[in-house]
Amino acid sequence: PDGEIIEGPVKNITEFGLFIGLNEEIAGMVHLSDISWDISGEEAVKEYKKGDIVKARILDVNTEKERISLGIKQLTEDTFESSLKGIKKGSAVKGKISKVLEDGVDVEINEELHGFVKVTDLAKAKADQDVTKYNEGDEIEAKVISIDRSSRQVTLSVRALEIAAEKEAIAEYTKNEEFTSSFGDILDNALNSKK
Repeated sequence: PDGEIIEGPVKNITEFGLFIGLNEEIAGMVHLSDISWDISGEEAVKEYKKGDIVKARILDVNTEKERISLGIKQLTEDTFESSLKGIKKGSAVKGKISKVLEDGVDVEINEELHGFVKVTDLAKAKADQDVTKYNEGDEIEAKVISIDRSSRQVTLSVRALEIAAEKEAIAEYTKNEEFTSSFGDILDNALNSKK
């Protein structure tokens, strides 16, 4: 039945995945995408060889097509999903820069989760969109722009966080001003109050 855990030898390894013997006549297939949560199937399949005894979960039994789909990664919890607890699109996160690359920075959000900030999203001001201003270990705060579960990537933006903070500040300021004030009046008042 679906969901049952089986154990058997690896009978064959193909470009699609692993075939695991369930008995003398029947084998089930673990597709490349169902081998590991954390690494690509192409890399994960290299860890197996014919004859290895492996455990897998039955994902689907299709009697018409005479196929049994198995999954190895389904024996454990998805670390990507568990590392996303409390993090959703639009939320602000803090993290440390783990890598500085030409096209942006990799940010460690927590022990299991990393996000990426493209160079154009490092700051609102173009002058600050320069990766050479950042170092590994620097703390950074950014807004979660997207979470792609299939590629297991989180895209972040400091620029979007700055824009959101700016809009919030303007909304808060205008809420306290008379409705007859123009944006120019508000800006003039703000500049004069700084002087």
